[in-house]
Parts: sequence; structure tokens; C-alpha cells
Amino acid sequence: MTVASLQRAVRESVSGLPREFWWLWTSTLVNRLGAFVATFMALYLTLERGYSASYAGLVAALHGLGGVVSSIAAGVLTDRIGRRPTLVVAHVSTALSVALLGFMKEPVAIAAVAFLVGMASNASRPAVQAMMADIVRPEDRVRAFALNYWAINMGFALSSMAAGFIAEYSYLAGFLGEAVLTLACAVLVFLKLPESRPVKAPGSAGADDEHVSLGTVVRNGRFMGVVGLSFLVALIFQQGYVALPVAMGADGFSSSDFGVAIAVNGVLIVALQIPVTRFIEHGDPRRLLVISSLLAGYGFGLTAFAGSLGVYALAVCVWTLAEIVNAPTQTSLVVRLSPTHGRGRYQGMYTLSWAVAALAAPLLGGQIIDRYGAGWLWAGCALVGTVAALGYWVLMRGLPTEDPKAPVESGSARAAEDPEAAGLSA
Repeated sequence: MTVASLQRAVRESVSGLPREFWWLWTSTLVNRLGAFVATFMALYLTLERGYSASYAGLVAALHGLGGVVSSIAAGVLTDRIGRRPTLVVAHVSTALSVALLGFMKEPVAIAAVAFLVGMASNASRPAVQAMMADIVRPEDRVRAFALNYWAINMGFALSSMAAGFIAEYSYLAGFLGEAVLTLACAVLVFLKLPESRPVKAPGSAGADDEHVSLGTVVRNGRFMGVVGLSFLVALIFQQGYVALPVAMGADGFSSSDFGVAIAVNGVLIVALQIPVTRFIEHGDPRRLLVISSLLAGYGFGLTAFAGSLGVYALAVCVWTLAEIVNAPTQTSLVVRLSPTHGRGRYQGMYTLSWAVAALAAPLLGGQIIDRYGAGWLWAGCALVGTVAALGYWVLMRGLPTEDPKAPVESGSARAAEDPEAAGLSA
């Protein structure tokens, strides 16, 4: 690919999206640039505070449990009070709780505040995804979600490098730095993003959309099937950060070797997310999700044959490609299956599938490795990926076509001017 064609590809990937999207994208990038706690919590507790690895694992589990608890509540708030207030409250709460965590010294206090941090930091996700669906045209959503995912990974990669140097100087500085950047996100959202929650005009069609409850979400069989399959795929991806370092260590590889292997994941996402999205954004979501599930499962399955760092890196390449395809396609599918006035609740339930997987994966992966060996875990990943692929193939037969012209009034200024920007009715 020539430089000119590369420039054209980038320009086409970022053009045509509304200004509000880019402010939301910027807030995501700034938020991930401050991701210190999730990256260095275990090192902070064991090296700085002198606690055991078991206690560090307990705190990590409580942090994850906080995310599980807040997923549904944040989705409900996103629909009830709006996307913008939910985002502001989530970011401010995260900033305050992260700053407080840096000053906690007692084990019980650290665990309790870590739980609060997990709740607050995860609460922004349903609101971000719902707002993005509100302000981006249906035909641009896969591209928009891909760009947002790219910002998440770019921010995380940069923050991980910076946090390593900050931690050598002062862990407290890392906590306070994350608090400041998260607070900056709240200010940015408050000043630059109008409320986007759709407002139905009196007497217009789609009255059922205004009566969406959690019961409505749970009774939506096709959507809950997608949530279940999302959980299976998330279980596979989570092994890259839980079981993979354990398995590599057991094979005699060092922590720096794992760092090199997992760095391939971030580098590939940053390098390939945008160009790959150009090829998949108008593709059949069923086919894309089937392919990504198989790539995820068999990418981790390939790890069973890894005897060198190069093979481990190759396996990471395979499941990273699955991640690049899966993330925007699945998030866009959730929007497609969601009633306009229930996007927050539906996104909250979808977020829950990943939060529960993040909590369950360390326990499940560790048990399988201890009892049966890592080879059985990687074989299990291949099996789960196959099951998920079959599930998507069956579940998404007869998926209703998306109507990009469906008129919905939105609370944002842009949606008031352009009904297409508000989304579509399910």
C-alpha cells in the first residue's frame, strides 16, 4: 500500500462522523490515557504495600465484582436520567474513588474502595455506547465503534508505558494522575456533549419503546442469546491476560517474554483496527461474528503447540485479529437489536457479559490449569469458540434488516436537525 493510498484510507475512515462523536471519542482516549489502577494494582499491593498475591487477587476480584454490579444499574440510569448525566456522575465518582484509593492503607479499606472504583469506572460504558448509537448514523456505527475501540487500545498502550515510569517514582502520583485525567473527562463531557437520549414526539409510532424495562431485555430471546455468546467469546479473550502468562511461566518463559508476546496484541489493534474496519463495516454481521469466534477459539488453541516465543506471538496475532473484527461488529449488533428508548439497559446487559467473564475467567482458567494442565485449557478455548460460532450462525438467521431511515427524535441538537442521527427503531 502506497503512502497516498494509506492517507486516503485513513481519511475515508474518519470522515463523515458528527462533531459530537469526536468529542466522545476524545473523552474515551483521555480516560484510557489515565488507566493506572487496573494495570498496576497487583504490583502496587504486593511490592509497595507488601501484601500477598492472594490478597492482590482478592482485590482484583472485588474490582471486577464492582463492574458486574454497576453494569445493569448504569444502563438503567442511562435510559432514565440520560447519557450525559450518567457519564458525568461516573467519571466524577471514578476520579474521587481512585484518588481515595491511593491514600488507603488498611486491607479492608483498600478492598472496599477498590470495589467502588470498579463500580464507578465500569458505569460509563453503557452510556458511551448508547450515546454513540444516538449520534452516529446506522450505516456508520461499525466504523464509529471501531474508532472508539482503537482509542481505548491506543490510550491503554500509552498509559501502560507511562505508568511504568510513574510507578518507579510514586504509585500515589499514578493514582492522582488517573483521578485528574478522569475528572478532565467529566468536564469535557459536561461542556462539549449535549444530551442525546432520544425523545419520542407525542402521538408518533413506537410507543412500546418508552416502556422498556429490565424484564423487557431479559425476555428478548435473540438479544439474550447474543449476550450469552458474547460471554463465551469474552471468556476466551480474557485468557490472554490471565492464563497465558501463567502458562508461559510454566514453560520457562520470563515476564519480559510475556510482555513481548502480549504487546503484539496492542500493536496490531492500533495498526490494523482502522484498515480492517473499512473491509468489514458493511459486511454480514453473522458471518463476521462466526469467523471472529473461530479465530478467537483456535487462536488460543494454537497456544497448545507453542514451544517458542515466535509461536506464542503467532497465536496472539490470530486471536487479536478476532478481537479487531468482533468488537465493533458485536457492539453494533447490540444497538441493532435494541429498542431506541432502551439502549442504555440493553448496553448495560451486554456490558454485564464482559464484566462477568472478567470475573469468571481467572477462576476457571486457574482451575483447569491446576487440575488438568494448560493444554486442556487451550483445547477448551477452541471448543468454546466453535460453540460460539455455531451459536451465532443459528441465532442470527433471519436477522431483520436495518432501516437507516427510521425517524427518531433525539434530545441532542444534532438529532433535532437530522433524525437519522438519532438511530433506528427496533
